[in-house]
Amino acid sequence: MWPQLIRQFRHYLKLERSLSENSIEAYSLDVQKLADFSEKEFPQKSPLELELEHLRRFVNTLAALEISAYTQARIISGIKAFYRFLMYEDRIKEDPAQLLEAPKLGRKLPDTLSYPEIEQLLEAIPLGEPEGHRNRAILEMLYSSGLRVSELVELKKSQVFADIGFLRVVGKGNKERLVPIGKDALRYLKIYQEQVRVHQTPAKGHEEYVFLNRRGQKLTRVMIFLIIKKTAEQAGVKKNISPHTFRHSFATHLIEGGADLRAVQEMLGHESITTTEIYTHLDRDYLRQVLTEFHPRK
Repeated sequence: MWPQLIRQFRHYLKLERSLSENSIEAYSLDVQKLADFSEKEFPQKSPLELELEHLRRFVNTLAALEISAYTQARIISGIKAFYRFLMYEDRIKEDPAQLLEAPKLGRKLPDTLSYPEIEQLLEAIPLGEPEGHRNRAILEMLYSSGLRVSELVELKKSQVFADIGFLRVVGKGNKERLVPIGKDALRYLKIYQEQVRVHQTPAKGHEEYVFLNRRGQKLTRVMIFLIIKKTAEQAGVKKNISPHTFRHSFATHLIEGGADLRAVQEMLGHESITTTEIYTHLDRDYLRQVLTEFHPRK
């Protein structure tokens, strides 16, 4: 029964929740872990017959295996989604996962780059190389619009409205949002499009993507990561940075500058304001630093 329900769960996540293939795979693997445990420990119980006590025993086993709290929380999230699906399909009358508690997580503030470090990185990109203007446009856009790396690699020419300075971004769950793009990012994007990309022959099916590799195919997330790592080395920036670091820096610098939290939430594409509120913690640290440095009664 488990394999059949997991297949149906995958269809639900794709059709009803519009999740990405990566998210669907992650949820499926989480439920498969519960299936393996259940078939070993409670072979007489079907997925529809498991109760809260059975799920708690599964979670206790994860803890005993010294699986990290973050991984435990992710697995529990998958289990909860699976039982919400069973409720949605009227396969069960009560949700046994509703009271299942995840381990408490310490809220880790994301790494950010200072504005001088951002400038240092951007200036380190060699514009004389074939991919230089493309890479400069990529980093400018990551920082000026706070895009997820998946949103950047999937960006199409029809989603760029340079005349009004906005991007139409397709984010998680295929949800669209309009995001402003900075003047510098637009300038380097225009140079790339008019002086570099126009001379490339896109591969079949890749004609509409904004950023292409040497073979005329859209860039991958791994490629963006490698571009950033190489640029950091060239710039002498020692922090361990990734595409997401630019997104965090975008949000942090906006909040530090006094931007409205709701506006930042909209630009980042966060479903919940709670997710965006992590940046207010960064802001408090900044304010404390200012007080310490400049207040006469520090």
